Amino acid sequence: MEANGTVGKHGLEGDADLQFLLIGGELVKIRSSSWKKNRFYKLQEDCRTLWHESKKTFRRNQTFSIDDIESVRKGRQSEGLKKHTDPSVEEQCFSIIFKGRKKNLDLMAVNAEEANRWVSSLEKVKTTISNLSHQQKSEHWIINCMRKADKNEDNKMTLKELKHFLRQINVEVDDTYAEEIFKKCDKSNSGSLEGAEIKHFYDLLTHREEIDVIYNKYAQTQGQMSLRDLLNFLLNEQREQATAEDASKLIEKYEVDETAKQKKHMTKDGFLMYLHHEEGSILNPAHIPVYQDMSQPLNHYYISSSHNTYLMEDQLKGPSSTEAYIKALTKSCRCVELDCWDGANGEPVIYHGYTITSKVLFRDVIKAIKDYAFKTSDYPVILSLENHCSVEQQKLMAHYLISILGDALVTKPFGDTMPTNFPSPEELKGKILIKGKRLNKLDAIFNNNNTIEEGTVSEEDEAADCENGQKAKPKKSKIKLAKQLSDIVIYCKSVHFSGFEHAKDSHGFYEMSSFKESKAFNLAETSATAYIHHNMDKLSRIYPAGSRTNSSNYNPVPMWNVGCQIVALNFQTPSKEMHLNQGRFLTNGTCGYILKPEFQRSLSSQFDPNTLTQGPWMKRKTFYIMVISGQQLPKINKDKHKSIVDPLVRVEIYGVPADNASKETHHIENNGFNPMWNENFQFDIHVPELAMLRFVVEDYDTTSPNDLIGQYCLPLTSVQNGYRHVPLLTKRGDVICSAGLFVHLMLLDAQ
Repeated sequence: MEANGTVGKHGLEGDADLQFLLIGGELVKIRSSSWKKNRFYKLQEDCRTLWHESKKTFRRNQTFSIDDIESVRKGRQSEGLKKHTDPSVEEQCFSIIFKGRKKNLDLMAVNAEEANRWVSSLEKVKTTISNLSHQQKSEHWIINCMRKADKNEDNKMTLKELKHFLRQINVEVDDTYAEEIFKKCDKSNSGSLEGAEIKHFYDLLTHREEIDVIYNKYAQTQGQMSLRDLLNFLLNEQREQATAEDASKLIEKYEVDETAKQKKHMTKDGFLMYLHHEEGSILNPAHIPVYQDMSQPLNHYYISSSHNTYLMEDQLKGPSSTEAYIKALTKSCRCVELDCWDGANGEPVIYHGYTITSKVLFRDVIKAIKDYAFKTSDYPVILSLENHCSVEQQKLMAHYLISILGDALVTKPFGDTMPTNFPSPEELKGKILIKGKRLNKLDAIFNNNNTIEEGTVSEEDEAADCENGQKAKPKKSKIKLAKQLSDIVIYCKSVHFSGFEHAKDSHGFYEMSSFKESKAFNLAETSATAYIHHNMDKLSRIYPAGSRTNSSNYNPVPMWNVGCQIVALNFQTPSKEMHLNQGRFLTNGTCGYILKPEFQRSLSSQFDPNTLTQGPWMKRKTFYIMVISGQQLPKINKDKHKSIVDPLVRVEIYGVPADNASKETHHIENNGFNPMWNENFQFDIHVPELAMLRFVVEDYDTTSPNDLIGQYCLPLTSVQNGYRHVPLLTKRGDVICSAGLFVHLMLLDAQ
């Protein structure tokens, strides 16, 4: 098989860009102003791994996977390149940005053309790999694919060729498991498999006893599923409102055997393919794109929000970085925080006040926001300013916001008269809103009364939370505010909260308060209905207590339960709370906005999540779930050769207090490849529209806390009934390619 077999199968065969990467070339790797070294880079033959030379003798691992790349950025876009290279080489530079905490790779090509070639080629291969979808058409598909994978055409297959083969047939496999199965099949100990051994290898790898049982129950036509059989399965087991046409489309899309496909039959292999793709996933495919009404006022949505966005790590000494803003924005975060202070040379900076976190220039952050705000979502971004600057530097802040953001910045209300409500996310597409202090009311704009030059306002300073000893300082309650900065605060004017009645009587819809978590949790417990009504008219922002110096997070669910929109979390900290946030914003095109349930938007609503009374929110359901099996769960401790996982699964519900629950399976000894639990759980749900479902897979340990293997979280209302696969994500929220759970779910009206 030719070198580009993996990707070639999927449309890049003989592609010039692919050949360019396979040949490779010299690039300058840049670490600092003095460390700039020539290194040779090339794509390996599996078309999934990039190799580079390294001068360190102890460095065996000189490769990284294309899957690990988050993005490739052209130009001097990274902090390193801006700092260590001259603007004159802008066109020659590019950066490879990795998922998680791995450092960026800053590179420089000999000329602009070469740099463009690297960027476009890497992007093409990255996109192709992420789009590897269902099995492409082929006659006797396994034989055909095997022939292609057998590079030296000796009808034998080494482990390396077998891995190629597996990728050909779109079967993801963990390397460790591939090796173990290979040894089992290589009866002759020859280091390669031939004939029947190869078929045996495939069968062992893909054999799923639990799926055999389901398939055999419905395959009533010459041992295969006819179109009618498949339709019966979709209607009876998957509880879908499917038609014969839907069943036909699935056969067309996923059947791998041409003969079966012509008969409109689905073989067991085709059935397995279907179950492993989006139609067989736990997440309802109809909820993946933007499917909600986006024309409601802005405050009718939950908004994905980040706290202390500039920090990469903890709150006391970690680095501040524009990279942290880029990461948050490309994860569809729609409200970011800027902690602004006077910097040297008259230039405002962003950092965590009264700590030794590093500083980053305000203008650099605004440029990064301009470039990345709408890469993954078109819906509006809110910049939450915490302003500690002198009037002079505030004027410069306003200048940067206006000149860099240009038309994207909202500088006046929509319409010719004083608005009474927020515009919608739809109307605000591509727009950036400033949240901060304002010297006067918004209607001054329409009364020709906006002549105030500058004045003092109370300073909003989260950093000085008195419960946080490290940052205690004399409380300075007033700050001078520049008119230029005040004037661009339109729909999000920060005001002090003095009670729900006071806010109702004295504050306009655009005047919003920020609540420290302890204050917000207290209000949510004692005055839930009042809080919900407050949020029908206004925005609320919640932020973590200052005492969380390690950047830990609070549980966002009780805040969403009372309709708070901007529930700000430390995005840089992988945690259960961030998993819940990722789950909450997983649907609706991952656009960062989720429409709140009707009972949190309707003025007549008397909903209280703590004391459930009858009302439109009470839609009692019984949720049945059977945790059947797991597939290719990764080893946690890869250094220990014999460390096979002992997995267990915990199923958790987060929602109103009455719905919170958690149940777990027994653990299975030494089996991460295909553990079978077959355990049934039942949950009683009162308010399904606020419920989140979370799966946690852990490696059981008698002597220490269990290690997380993978997790997945989604809204309960987006769950599909029937037999479904559940993808698994790492603690940081990245997909674990080959791993998953197989479950059976039923969400039924309670009797």
